[in-house]
Amino acid sequence: MIRLLQIEFIKLWNNRISKILILSYFILLTSIALVAAIKFDIGPIKFHLAEQGIFNFPYIWHFTTYIAAFFKLFLAIVIVSMMANEYVNKTIKQNLIDGLSKKEFVLSKFLTVVSFALISTLFVFVVSLVLGLVYSDYNEPAIMLSDLEFIAAFFVKLVGFFTLCLFLGILVKRSAFALGFLILWMIVEQLLFGFLAWILASWDTAAAIKDLFPLQSMSNLIDEPFSRLNAVQSVAAQMGEKFALDYHVHWYEILIVLAWTAIFIYGSYALLRKRDL
Repeated sequence: MIRLLQIEFIKLWNNRISKILILSYFILLTSIALVAAIKFDIGPIKFHLAEQGIFNFPYIWHFTTYIAAFFKLFLAIVIVSMMANEYVNKTIKQNLIDGLSKKEFVLSKFLTVVSFALISTLFVFVVSLVLGLVYSDYNEPAIMLSDLEFIAAFFVKLVGFFTLCLFLGILVKRSAFALGFLILWMIVEQLLFGFLAWILASWDTAAAIKDLFPLQSMSNLIDEPFSRLNAVQSVAAQMGEKFALDYHVHWYEILIVLAWTAIFIYGSYALLRKRDL
C-alpha cells in the first residue's frame, strides 16, 4: 500500500496545478481562524464574532467541520484532474504495462482519496483544538472531548465525496466534464426529490427517500450549526419561534455514506476492468 501511495504522490508532486490547489485548500482551512478577528465597533454597537460562542467547546467541532466541508471542492478538482491526467498522459497504460493490475490502480487512487480525507480531518481537528483552547469559555476535558463525532463525520463525508469524484473522473475521463457532471448530479437529485414528492403526494416520504441519495446523504452528516448559537435561539424566541432540530450524527447516516463509498469504488473498478486501455 505504501508503494501505491508513493506512486500517486509522486504524480501529484510533479503536477504544478495540483500543488497549487492542495496548498490553497489548506490555506483556506487555516483561514477559519480569521473568523476570530471579525469585529464591528460602530459607536455604541460593539460586535466580536469570537465572543458569540462559535469557538466554545464542544460547539466548535460542529462549526469548523461544517465550514471546512465547503472547501472540499478544491480537492475534488485535484482528484478529477488526477484521473484526467492519467488518460491524457497515458500513465494509466504505462502503469499497467509496468505490472500494476487494474485492481491495484483503483486501490492506489482510493488510498490517495483516504489520505486526503485523513490529512484534512487531522488538520481541521488541530485548528479547532487551538481555537477552542484560545477562545472557549469551557476547557474541561469532558466538555472538550464531547461532540467529537463531528470530526468522524467530517472524515466519512470527505471520503464519500472524494470517491464520487474519483468515480466521475474514471467515467468521464475529462476533468471539466467530470466537474460538470458533478453539478448535474446535484441538480438531478433535486429534480428527483420534486418528482417523488409529486408522485407520492408526500413531501415527508420524498424527503426520507432523498436522504438515501449520495450527495444528500453526505450533506446530512453535518447539519448547519448556526441555529445552535444562543444568540440565534434568543432572537428566535423573542419572535415566537423555537428550533427543535436534531444536530447529532447518527450511525445510519454514516452507514449510508459508507455504502455509497463502496459502490463508487466498485463502480470505478468495474468501469476500468471493462475498458480497453
